[in-house]
Amino acid sequence: MAKKEELSEKPEETDEYAEIPEEVLDEKDLKELKNIEIKEIKKEPSESWEPKTLLGKEVKSGKIKDINEILNSGRKILEEQIVDYLLNTKSDLILIGQSKGKFGGGKRRAWRQTQRKTEEGNVPTFSAMAVVGDENGHIGIGYGKSMETLPARDKSIRKAKLNITRIKRACSGFDCDCKELHTVPFKVTGKAGSIRVVLIPAPQGTGLVIANELKKVLKLAGIKDVYSKTFGKARTTFNLVKACMNALEKTTSMEDRK
Repeated sequence: MAKKEELSEKPEETDEYAEIPEEVLDEKDLKELKNIEIKEIKKEPSESWEPKTLLGKEVKSGKIKDINEILNSGRKILEEQIVDYLLNTKSDLILIGQSKGKFGGGKRRAWRQTQRKTEEGNVPTFSAMAVVGDENGHIGIGYGKSMETLPARDKSIRKAKLNITRIKRACSGFDCDCKELHTVPFKVTGKAGSIRVVLIPAPQGTGLVIANELKKVLKLAGIKDVYSKTFGKARTTFNLVKACMNALEKTTSMEDRK
């Protein structure tokens, strides 16, 4: 009985010390913990962001409150914080790479790895492709390359935010009469390399009848229903996504941009 009581008392002592760090840490360590907590709380771009361009200063001061004003005027976005300030964006990575496997049968992955031959040996580089959108008619893609995986991801997300564009949505299915913006306004074709992607309007409830990687793009763009056709070598995901973006950009005519 005495042994069982000793075993039950040991975990209680460790839990008490873990819950009360003031009994274990010194004054210097406690000050460092408080500083870390303050830094973690202050993560809002509006407080820490110091704009360097005239457009960024106008956005932060409140002169520009809608990103469509920037896109319609044709002004170039050079700071990613402008998009974070005006939109609630979501991001996703496109699977453009392939992991190593027997006889080339590796699974798809987000990082595409290449090597450069030098006198010192092989120098690997990683590249990534990201999609950014607010699920409400704004979408952008970006491509980043670096010596490591995480910097490549950050570069691709940053470039996707800088390349963000506005697309048109409508209810244009031949057998749909709702008033929601859930599909493309008309049949549109996009091209990149040897790939052609055709987006066709679909009635509500159809879903995204398209490749899995293009579903990520259309979901972040705010399109819920669409039919599609693809021509060419669709296994090259990089050009497949670029062709889809080319088709989406055509939904916004030049007259609407002016």
